[in-house]
Amino acid sequence: MAVEVLGLGDILMRLAAAGISGCLVGLNRNLHHQGAGLRTYGLVALSTAGLTIGILLAGGGAESLSRVVQGIMAGVGFLGGGVILRRTDVGRITGLTSAAAVWFVAGLSVLSGLGLWVLTGALLAFALFILIFGRPIEHFAERVFGTDPEDDEEHGTR
Repeated sequence: MAVEVLGLGDILMRLAAAGISGCLVGLNRNLHHQGAGLRTYGLVALSTAGLTIGILLAGGGAESLSRVVQGIMAGVGFLGGGVILRRTDVGRITGLTSAAAVWFVAGLSVLSGLGLWVLTGALLAFALFILIFGRPIEHFAERVFGTDPEDDEEHGTR
């Protein structure tokens, strides 16, 4: 694979798209009073997009890009694992949405770094919809269908 020729404007646009996407998801996590927020998600997004762009500029080829993406996603998965906690005081697991969101932002930033605009935009829109409206939809469904307290205790999600 030949070295990708990207102009400064294209590089900055890819980094900006990743950074803004990460910050939007991070802002949602801030508004839900989570430990990781706008700065954390923004930094994960920028570094992921930067590494992706760097591989393109270096001409590492599809195999190198694949290895870098695998390493990023595994490493960010480990970072996300750090926000998952089992709270014995209330008998539930917390941080799963934040862990999923940081992993999602890394993946989204790879796509942004590759310049896949339609996919990046569509995924960001769907993710923001889920993050903004997911909890109210869950609460509505619980009111309509009820919950089974035994099921919650069995799965440790209460």
